[in-house]
Amino acid sequence: MRFYNDYDSCYNQIDQGPYPFVTDLCQDTIQNNNFRTTRWTGMDLQLTLMAIPCNSEIGLEIHPDTDQFFYIESGNGIMMMGECKNNLDYQCKVIPGAGIFVPANTWHNLVNTGCCPIKLFSVYAPPHHPHGTIHVTKADSDREGNYH
Repeated sequence: MRFYNDYDSCYNQIDQGPYPFVTDLCQDTIQNNNFRTTRWTGMDLQLTLMAIPCNSEIGLEIHPDTDQFFYIESGNGIMMMGECKNNLDYQCKVIPGAGIFVPANTWHNLVNTGCCPIKLFSVYAPPHHPHGTIHVTKADSDREGNYH
């Protein structure tokens, strides 16, 4: 059995899945400056890190077969959800420490309303993005069709 003395010895590549992995999730999230970085992809679960710039948003999206969890590490925004993309009737201000649960087949969007980037991690079950996905900007994500 191999033992790791600290988190840094685990960093060989960006997406560590599907192998066993321990990390400082707070540090990973804060250090990520990409719009989206997959950090761990398994068969049934995926961890992504996100940085949403000021005056930007994730973008309205829906995942028909995927539940999603967001945890806000830093920044402020508004989370909007609903059964119809034209009626996001569930809206809530989010701050650091907020946990957001998005059921499968729910339209949702997170808008940054603060003066610094929102840094968050998101867990998908099952995975939503290909292993090793990195989108430096939202435009990169949109070009690859990962917007909706």
